[in-house]
Amino acid sequence: MKKAAGRKAKSRTSNELRGEYRFDYSKAKPNRFASRVDKARLVVALDPDVSEVFTTPEAVNKVLRALIEAMPTNHA
Repeated sequence: MKKAAGRKAKSRTSNELRGEYRFDYSKAKPNRFASRVDKARLVVALDPDVSEVFTTPEAVNKVLRALIEAMPTNHA
């Protein structure tokens, strides 16, 4: 392959971007396709052996609710 004659690379500083890569964030809009995040929701990582038994969030919640009902309450 031959190099193009007379072609010089433009030197850029590390902080300088090409025009097509400059983005005006003041015109940005929220992602309408992203689901809304529920602030009351908590994500918990299950160990592999537990996740083999409880394969859905519904199954985990059902067992945890049953456990809560079975727990003794302290009437102080």
